[in-house]
Amino acid sequence: MSDRPVLVRAQGLGFAYPDHEVLRGLAFALPAGLSFVRGGDGRGKTTLLSLLAGARQPTAGTLQRPAGAVFHAPMSDAALDGVVARAWLQQCRDRYPDWQEAPVAELVDAFSLPPHLDKTFHMLSTGSRRKVGLVAAMACGAPLTLLDTPFSGLDAPSRRALARMLERAADDGTRAWVLADYEVPDELATVPFGCVVDLGD
Repeated sequence: MSDRPVLVRAQGLGFAYPDHEVLRGLAFALPAGLSFVRGGDGRGKTTLLSLLAGARQPTAGTLQRPAGAVFHAPMSDAALDGVVARAWLQQCRDRYPDWQEAPVAELVDAFSLPPHLDKTFHMLSTGSRRKVGLVAAMACGAPLTLLDTPFSGLDAPSRRALARMLERAADDGTRAWVLADYEVPDELATVPFGCVVDLGD
């Protein structure tokens, strides 16, 4: 994967809240394809994704990100509760200029979502909310796509469908995909990562 373009660079990256430091001195380069952020509870996985998304600003170091839209959609956000899932996907279509429709049909079927698309998010289980977000992640075409513990709450068939999606992401030569989790999911044990950022236990 050394010939793939590096889309994200961090040097001396850190983030601290007023009362405690979360991240310190991180240095990494994320190429196109699939990268992995590993860390235990409270080690800063979600904070790092927020920095990569531009939702937070580093308190130390530098972070270079690609131009263009970033996909980062925490599906537990209460602001989504009253939104209809199908309408949210349409908002994503409008937001991302490189949206691709083919993955939508594939994943909606693989995730058994058709009965749920006309429900508001507050009517959906945690797993179903996550599935809707994953459909948008695959289809959006964003140069940087961030996934926070995406396997959590998914049934076995959906986990397999997600693994197939991420196997394709690992071969992507134009988009950088970043998956954060406690450990590498079993379904991805043989998938090559372009970069692994280990935040410790």
